Order: sequence, then structure tokens, then C-alpha cells
Amino acid sequence: MTEDGSAVVAGAGGPAAGGQRVEDQPAHGIEAGIRLDFREEMSYGDYLHLDELLSAQHPRSRPVAHDELLFIIQHQTSELWLKLLLHELVGARDGLRVDDVGLALKRLARVKNILHTLTDQWAILATLTPSEYLGFRDSLASSSGFQSFQYRAVEFTLGNKNAGMLQMFEQDPAAHAVLTELLNAPTLYDEFLAYLVRQGHPIPASVTERDVTEAHTFTPGLVDTFKVIYDAPAEFWSAYETCEALVDVEDAFQFWRFRHLKTVVRMIGNKTGTGGSSGASFLRKALDRTFFPELYSVRTALD
Repeated sequence: MTEDGSAVVAGAGGPAAGGQRVEDQPAHGIEAGIRLDFREEMSYGDYLHLDELLSAQHPRSRPVAHDELLFIIQHQTSELWLKLLLHELVGARDGLRVDDVGLALKRLARVKNILHTLTDQWAILATLTPSEYLGFRDSLASSSGFQSFQYRAVEFTLGNKNAGMLQMFEQDPAAHAVLTELLNAPTLYDEFLAYLVRQGHPIPASVTERDVTEAHTFTPGLVDTFKVIYDAPAEFWSAYETCEALVDVEDAFQFWRFRHLKTVVRMIGNKTGTGGSSGASFLRKALDRTFFPELYSVRTALD
């Protein structure tokens, strides 16, 4: 009992922590200050639009295959991560444009971890056996991840541009507009190289004056510039650190591509893709594409 005669909760070790009174303890484990009435206030579900988000899964197989929901959620969550990935890549690009290397590096660190999460997600889809996938694969008709405009937007931002891909999105004006804007904008790598110019590093005119709607091609002169930076990292720390951050991003992206390939092979072997691609063969070719080729070549040049 306390001095005023009220009881305290005691256990084998004595009163409850802090000597909390019985009448002060929340009923059913709910703290007194927790809000329960959201008729006039915004709830968690309201903020996240969960009614829309959780009602956006519509299996098309008939009868509905149990495993189709996994396939849909795998790809919907991937699209959400791609949205954030693009947001951060554009933010990093814009940071470099104004010489804010610290901001760019912060955003590239987030990009790397988003890619790690996307890579890890393939392990969930890999639980889908070939027989289970064939139970609803025909329901996909001609739809394919190859048609993801956000994936294409990420590749455009990283430098793998192809104006011919815009044709695929002519029926979607919003997606087409996003890709057109990114096609005509400098890439992340372009902005990094422009930053190096402003820092006094020699960058070939063929790079600084190139048509930004075209994919970057290997330029030997850049290897010489990067070799100077890598030979004296303490002197050129910001440039050196950004070089390595870009390599981190490309490595993470390639691991994602590789995990995608292995998951596809596990599920459909060497069948063609639902969207008409060669499937695993197409994905293998993608592994040979690099965004920052000179940052890999400079390693060979170092001595």
C-alpha cells in the first residue's frame, strides 16, 4: 500500500517498475495516451492510402492460383523500390550538379542499399517452383517486367540510354514524358564528369560535348584522368570517394541483374519471356553492359 492507501502492482521482486499504481496502468496493455478514435483524425492507413495499396492485387488466373499473389506483390513492391531508387539517383545527380558531393554521396549510399533490398527480394520469388509458376503464367499474356518504365528510367539516369525504347510507352503519356525528359538530361555520370571539370581535372571534349541522348561509350582519355585521382586519393579525396561510390552502385546493380537471371532460369529455364524477349539469354547479355566503364578500366592501369 502507498501512503494514500492505493495499491501498487508487485511481483516476486516487489512493486512494479516505478511503483506504478493499479489505477494508472493502461487497460489491456494500451497506454492511456494512445489515440483510438480516427473519425476526425488521420490514421496510419489514411497516410499510406492502404485502402488503395492493398486492393491493387488482382490475380487473373481462373481458378485463382494460390501463388499468383506472390508474383504480383513481388513486382509491385519492386516498382515501389524503383520509384525510390529513381528519386535518389536524380537527387544524387542534382547534388553533383551544384558541387554538393556530400549530399550526392549520402543519396548514393541509399541507392546502394535499395539495390541490396531489391536483390534480396528475388529469394522470395525463387520459392516459386516451375510447376507453380506455370499454373498462372498464361494469365500474364504479353505483360513483362521488360515493360517497366521505372526500370528504364533508372537505366537512362545511369547512362544506358536508348531512344528506341520510348516507342514501348507511347500508350502511356505520363511514362513517355518521364523517359523523354531523362533521355534529354545529363546522366549521373555526366554530372560527375562535369564536376571533375570544375575541379580542374582534364575531361576529353568528346565527353563534355557529347549528345546526352546517346549512351555513354568507353573513352580512353577518362582512364588517364581517373588514374591521376587513384594515384593520389588523399589529394583528390572527394573525387576519389565519389568514384568508389559509383562503383558500389554499379556492383549492386549488377548483382541485382544476376539474381534476376538466376531466378528466371530456375523458374522457366531458357523459355522466351512473356513480353517477347529471349528470356535468360537477354538477361545474360545485360550483365555485359556497364555504366561507368572507365572506373573499372582504371584498375588495370594502376601500378
